[in-house]
Amino acid sequence: MYWLQQKRIWLSGLAAGLAMVLTVPVHAHEEGDREARRKAWPQATLEAQAFKEVSQDTVTITLAKEVSDPSQEAVVKALSDALDSVMKDAKAEGKVQARSGDYRVWPHNDDEGAITNWRGRAEIVLKSTDFAAASALAAKLSDRMPISGMGFSVAPETRVKHEQDLLAEAAKAFQDRAQALATAFGYESYSIKSVNLGGMGVPYQPAPRMMAMAASADESARVPLEPGTERVAVTMQGSIFLRSKEK
Repeated sequence: MYWLQQKRIWLSGLAAGLAMVLTVPVHAHEEGDREARRKAWPQATLEAQAFKEVSQDTVTITLAKEVSDPSQEAVVKALSDALDSVMKDAKAEGKVQARSGDYRVWPHNDDEGAITNWRGRAEIVLKSTDFAAASALAAKLSDRMPISGMGFSVAPETRVKHEQDLLAEAAKAFQDRAQALATAFGYESYSIKSVNLGGMGVPYQPAPRMMAMAASADESARVPLEPGTERVAVTMQGSIFLRSKEK
């Protein structure tokens, strides 16, 4: 009986010792986590932008020819003749780029589904940074292919130049905003984790309008051009670490 009591006491002591051994690593792990969290700097994401209004320096003029005839072949031939004639003269103007635009031929049906007529539409698109040359060419070609619309934009090379000029401003705006964010949350400074660079253009011009010109033999006539402006912007998006002095 005495031997059994001694064995129970020994086992109880062993269990208590094991419990103590097992709890020590868990306690140390929790302390390590708290220390790691204390030293890890918080992160924040932000965005900054620099922009400027830039005059649109490129005009795009769309010329269109519409034909209607009971014969599909006649419609196709009329469109082809107009395209060949107009494109030949357009290509002769070295200051204006000319390319084919939309081309469609479609039937008109009566109530019973029978084809009663054919219609077709073909376009040539003129594009140039020389407004005077584009205006004169459009006026010259309008007797065979009238103007159906126009638009303005900033040339890609112009946009790139302005974006390069804005890069330093965007970087300064990002740095100022990052420091203001750190200060607002009670931190002394920041360090950059990552930065992504982007750009965009937002066109602005008077209300769009469709323009048409009556046929005229006076080739000195000019199409009125009224370009607007476009906002060229450089955007920086990134993540930062918020930092404070070690105590």
